[in-house]
Amino acid sequence: MNDLLGPEAVHALAGVLGEAGPGVDWTRLGGLAGELEELTLRGRADLIADALVADLRRAVVAPHAQYGAAADLIRRGLDGPRLTGWMVWPVGEAAVSLALEDAGEDAFDDCLALLAELTPRLTSEFAIRRLLRRDLDRSLSAVADWTAHPDEHVRRLASEGTRSYLPWAVRVPELLARPEATLPLLDALRADPSEYVRRSVANHLNDLARHAPELVVATASRWTADADADTAWVVRHGLRTLVKKAHPGALAVMGFAPVRVAVGPLELASATLVLPDELDFTCSVTNEAGEPARLAVDFVVHYVKASGARSAKVFKLTTLQLGPGESARLRKRHAFRQMTTRVHYAGTHAVELQVNGARHGLVEFEVSV
Repeated sequence: MNDLLGPEAVHALAGVLGEAGPGVDWTRLGGLAGELEELTLRGRADLIADALVADLRRAVVAPHAQYGAAADLIRRGLDGPRLTGWMVWPVGEAAVSLALEDAGEDAFDDCLALLAELTPRLTSEFAIRRLLRRDLDRSLSAVADWTAHPDEHVRRLASEGTRSYLPWAVRVPELLARPEATLPLLDALRADPSEYVRRSVANHLNDLARHAPELVVATASRWTADADADTAWVVRHGLRTLVKKAHPGALAVMGFAPVRVAVGPLELASATLVLPDELDFTCSVTNEAGEPARLAVDFVVHYVKASGARSAKVFKLTTLQLGPGESARLRKRHAFRQMTTRVHYAGTHAVELQVNGARHGLVEFEVSV
């Protein structure tokens, strides 16, 4: 993905800005191509943003005029269709840098508005983070208005840009310290007509679950009590991590009460895997209670780490509704292959089932790499 901001993107951006600001010498931006090779996507965005700022500083000497000149230039670029795609990320970052250097409230507020104008061309979710860090309450005051914006991209920015653990984005410590601060945004957007926006709301709620689980459960419970047609999906997706962690409150909101079940032995197609391979297992689940049972069935893989110790990771298997005495036969094939996001190590791994938060029937197997 690093090449999304490669030499071609830089060349295209220089062309767009050259037309929008013909009086600016874009020397620093134009000379970046050879410096990108070893950088990640985030590193490339930062380098390009720094180059934009450097070129604009040379063109506009007075510090307090630099943000305004940059904002005017960017808006002229937005008059045409070419300022779009991944080049939008560093453009937004450059605008934020100049607005923060300006230190004036007008520049701060205008920069928030400019990010809303940019976000339909890709997203401003990364660029907004430093504004949130500088003044969270002032930022959220403007962001709250976006929840009623006619453009779904701007409404999504209100939720996505304020997530606690937004991937690729800088952290905003005050969002972690004040998890309740963004709840009004989620309340306004959880029934949004756009699935694109609702998915962001669910991911935002799931982020909050990492450091404010009780707040998330209370919010999900409140939404469930006043549900519309899409609430069930938003709540289910927002509680997914807490359900996997067997959080009692999250399980209760989802209707997964403690149950009496019998889980048959996990039967492995092979007790030895040679990578790349897949873990193939079957088992049975029986409702032993005298009333119907709603079951969240997950499976837990205990991976061997580099140290030789094991670390558990929970995966979704299925959701079941079983009548009294009823059984279901389950099968799962789970891939084991080396990936950049997960390195497998040889040794004795294990797998077990998790039903409504309770674990059953751990079975070990060997992995060779």
